[in-house]
Amino acid sequence: MATLLLVLGAVAVVEGVVLALLPHRIEDVLEMLRSFPIEARRLAGLIAVVAGVALVALARSLGA
Repeated sequence: MATLLLVLGAVAVVEGVVLALLPHRIEDVLEMLRSFPIEARRLAGLIAVVAGVALVALARSLGA
């Protein structure tokens, strides 16, 4: 449970920094995502999930 809270907190920090420093770019990024086919968005999401799980597993194995 502690790891889940740590990960969620880290995600919130990263998203908060992006929104605070680059708020004008959010609309551009969303428009770019809308231009991708649905399957490409799904594949990108799956890759992000796999990468995230791998990073959490690596962090846990290193003692985090």
